[in-house]
Amino acid sequence: MNTSSAPSQSGGDAAGPAAYVLYGTQGSGSAIAEIALAWCEQPYRLVHASSWEDASAREELRQLNPLMQIPTVRTPAGEVLTESAAILMHLGLRFPQARLLGQSEAQRDQILRGLVFIAANCYSQITIIDYPERFTTSEDPAAREAVKQGARQRLHLHWEMFADQFPGRPWLSGEVPGALDMMAVIVSKWSGARAHLAQHRPDFHALLKRIEALPQVAAVQARHWP
Repeated sequence: MNTSSAPSQSGGDAAGPAAYVLYGTQGSGSAIAEIALAWCEQPYRLVHASSWEDASAREELRQLNPLMQIPTVRTPAGEVLTESAAILMHLGLRFPQARLLGQSEAQRDQILRGLVFIAANCYSQITIIDYPERFTTSEDPAAREAVKQGARQRLHLHWEMFADQFPGRPWLSGEVPGALDMMAVIVSKWSGARAHLAQHRPDFHALLKRIEALPQVAAVQARHWP
C-alpha cells in the first residue's frame, strides 16, 4: 500500500450493511482499529460505545463483548472480534495487499510476537493503572495508589524492553508500516509512556513520532485527540 496516500473515506452512516461495525469512543483504543480499517480501505460504521459513558450504546456493546472492552468489531459476515491485536491480525490476514503483517513469513512472525507483547505486557498494565481497585482487596486509597504506581513502573519497563527488541527497520513492521506500528503508536500514548521513552529510549520515541505523521494515522489521531 502507498503509505503517502490519503485513506479512503470511512466511518459514519455512509457505510453499507456489509461494512464493518466498530464499537468505540473518542480517545480510546478503538483508534487502533480505525487506523487499520482505513489502511485496508474498508468502510465501517462507528457506534459510539464504552463502559464508562452512560450516553453510549453500552448494552449493545455488553451483548457483543461481556468485558465491554473497546474496540469491539462486528465483521461484514456478522462475526464478533474483540482484542485489538486479534482485530489487527484478522485484517492483516483478510486483506494481505495492505501488508499489515509484513511482506514475508519472518516479518509476520515478529509482528505477531510484537502485537502479543504489547497486549500482554503494556495494554494490561494500563488497565491496572486506570482501575487499581480491581486488583486489590484493600479499600485504603494509599494501597490502591501503590498498585497504580507499581503498574506504571512495570509499564514503562515493558516499553523499554519492547524498544530494545523491536527497533524500526525502518518501521516496526519492516520495510513498510503495518499492524505493529499502529498498535504501538496508540498504546504508547497513555500513562506517561511517551515522556518516559523520550528520556530513556529517544530513538524509539522519534520512531513513534514518524508513525504519527503517516496520513492514515494522523487523520485518526486528529479525530480522537483534536
